Amino acid sequence: MSKASATQAAPLDEVMLAMDVVDTLRHRQDLVTRELDGVAREKQLIEKLRALYHQQGIEVPDHILKEGVSALAESRFTYEPPAPGLGTTLARLYVGRKTWGRPVLVALGVLLVAGIGYFGLWQPYQRGQAEQAQLELSQGLPAEMDALYQTIYEETKVQQAVTEAEALVERGKAFASEGNRTGAEDAVARLEALRDQLRLEYTLRVVNRQGVQSGFWTFPEINTDATNYYVVVEALDPDGNALTLPILNEESGETEAVDIWGVRVPESVYDAVAADKRDDGIIQANIMGRKSDGFLDVEYAVPVLGGAVTRW
Repeated sequence: MSKASATQAAPLDEVMLAMDVVDTLRHRQDLVTRELDGVAREKQLIEKLRALYHQQGIEVPDHILKEGVSALAESRFTYEPPAPGLGTTLARLYVGRKTWGRPVLVALGVLLVAGIGYFGLWQPYQRGQAEQAQLELSQGLPAEMDALYQTIYEETKVQQAVTEAEALVERGKAFASEGNRTGAEDAVARLEALRDQLRLEYTLRVVNRQGVQSGFWTFPEINTDATNYYVVVEALDPDGNALTLPILNEESGETEAVDIWGVRVPESVYDAVAADKRDDGIIQANIMGRKSDGFLDVEYAVPVLGGAVTRW
């Protein structure tokens, strides 16, 4: 029978004793190095081991002491770490999975959710938005322009509105075909403003109330030898409500939304309004003009010079 077979057949307590002998020898490396330099000293080492165990009250048979010495010499009961490599690394990772497994799973979960959110939701949403915007630019806005043009064409009573609408539609569609959304939307906004202007109905009346001037005059900055005369007016709808309208200020060149403004008139009109008010404090002839549905401009009842101011 081989030594390996004998070892496997040995009782468990003898194997444990042999392992203890080897462990004792490992902790007494100075003794081992000196005593195992030669085979002739094995007997002396065994004697010392027997004495060492005897001092601890343990009687170890000689064959166990010999087995332990032989096992140390043959490196039995000795753990030799595996050589570095992929298999070793994977094995160590598996053994330590409780340490790194949970954080890694959490990180993978976060990445998975982020990936699903980005590739499954955000990107399709972005593509959908881009496709919708492109569809609106190529079809929606041009169709809206055509509808507004048709409304203007049907409601206007002056050719000027049709001409302006045609120009706006042509320009807006050109912007849309170029991918210029801002330009196309601006054309739509201008068409809407033109339609709303046609639908307006109001009476232009001279303002005649306490604390508000009914007229004034100024010297233009570009010609201080001249004098500009203005009558202050307001627009009242059919129900008598004052409207806020966009008025171009001829002095600043800016358009402002106001509810009263000054209309530039000849000096004779200004003097007539002033005389009417001086008579009894009330301006009887207070209607400057009317804006009717389907028309763009006010039909004035008195001569005007075509300018206006919003501040004085």
